[in-house]
Amino acid sequence: MPGQRSDARRNYTRILEVAEAEVSAHGADASLEQIARVAGVGSATVRRHFPTRQALLHAVFHERVQALCARAREVDEAEDSRTALLTWLHDLLTYAVSARGLADVLAYEPPSENPGQDSCGAVLEAAGAPLLRHAISDGSVKETVTFHDLVTLTVGIALATEHQPDAAARADHLLRLAVDGVSPGSPPR
Repeated sequence: MPGQRSDARRNYTRILEVAEAEVSAHGADASLEQIARVAGVGSATVRRHFPTRQALLHAVFHERVQALCARAREVDEAEDSRTALLTWLHDLLTYAVSARGLADVLAYEPPSENPGQDSCGAVLEAAGAPLLRHAISDGSVKETVTFHDLVTLTVGIALATEHQPDAAARADHLLRLAVDGVSPGSPPR
């Protein structure tokens, strides 16, 4: 935003504030026209700042995704590899359940082929993949597990539980069940 006129910066900030509220209320399918209307700008202004729905959603989730990245570094230094990975996946799941729309965004992002991408999925992969590599290296997670497998599992749980009365508790329970299948040598339950 450096170099933008002050009214353009205000519009960007206002659009993003409204988008956060609308996505929280309506998920990833929040109406761009409604966002423009509530922000007091035209739909062309919204599209000038956010050329695609994905660009808007990435901006909405940017701060929390960055916090999840910092959390990945924190748990990687503080805990054993398996616990670090599972703690981080639980944090990702907790946020995906509480932040309507994030699971939708991640569900439609293919595995990253370009590590330089700044999509939510690519940023999370850059932060979380080292946790998985360490857990595989230590033998606490099967070698065949990919980061995309874990994100798909986490997103699937978030989407499957988002409309349940106690979504967070149900999601946590399902992740714990899934972990039995991730850990080598664990008998199925």
